[in-house]
Amino acid sequence: MSGLAHEFVEQGHIVKLVTQALATDYKVFPFEVIRKPSPLKLLKLTQWCDIYFQPAISLKGIWTLLISPKSWVIAHHNWYTRLDGSLGWQDKLKQFMLKFATNISVSQALANHISTPSVIIPNPYGDDIFYEIPKSSRNKDLVFLGRLVSDKGVDILIQSLAELKQMGLSPKLTIIGSGPEESNLREQARVLVVSEQIEFVGVKVEQELMELLNTHKIMVIPSRWQEPFGVVALEGIACGCVVVGSEGGGLKDAIGLCGVTFPNGDVQALTQTLFNLLKNPEQLANYRVNSHAHLLRHQKSAVAKAYLEVIEATIL
Repeated sequence: MSGLAHEFVEQGHIVKLVTQALATDYKVFPFEVIRKPSPLKLLKLTQWCDIYFQPAISLKGIWTLLISPKSWVIAHHNWYTRLDGSLGWQDKLKQFMLKFATNISVSQALANHISTPSVIIPNPYGDDIFYEIPKSSRNKDLVFLGRLVSDKGVDILIQSLAELKQMGLSPKLTIIGSGPEESNLREQARVLVVSEQIEFVGVKVEQELMELLNTHKIMVIPSRWQEPFGVVALEGIACGCVVVGSEGGGLKDAIGLCGVTFPNGDVQALTQTLFNLLKNPEQLANYRVNSHAHLLRHQKSAVAKAYLEVIEATIL
């Protein structure tokens, strides 16, 4: 949320950011950061503000509104459920409390999930970091970017590589990221005899990541779970990749008309989608032509403006 706070300041507003996180560096922000405030300090901050904004509802943080009522705005970025998908008492209480706030959801799927109407404003991406390099040598086939955990479905993608090989195609795959599943994924690739097609490059960030994405044609996001949104898709699109991703949740909103979706966990559907794109590369240009219009809505300044329009309309 610090990105939004920066944009709010840029657009002429005074922001005070409250966090329970301790400082890990000496970074200077253009707004006041209050870390681990006392109850009295939090109450004074609530009395000071015109808008009490939360990037996700926190039951611990709303008691001050009972003493000093203010316009309350919540942005929803994730599902309100337990790890197994069930609803705990905390989730039910949160859903009830949403009725007293103005709500913003980052995707249609999240808007459908919460129990009260909300305005849909998508997440921004780092448009100052991720962009397409003119005339870049886009000579690599597939790229995955993310944590190497089971929910992200990289094993589904490796299985798809093996099926593509049986169909006569042997695309190269770059895996960017790290995580506890890396050794299992390497073993899976060895067993399926596709190790030579895969390069694990570890974690890459900012300039190096942007340049690497610019060398690829297709980004694959094969998540098993339903992603609430999917900023990684925007980063890929901004760097000129066509995105193939799971259709469940909000990932399809992030992809828009800049790629193709397939049912979560469906290896055969993923394989057929990749086969069609790899055999018909002219289709990639058809998806890329949509990227400029799609990304305009996700630029940081545009997202901040949309937030401020909602926020300003709620001031008591």
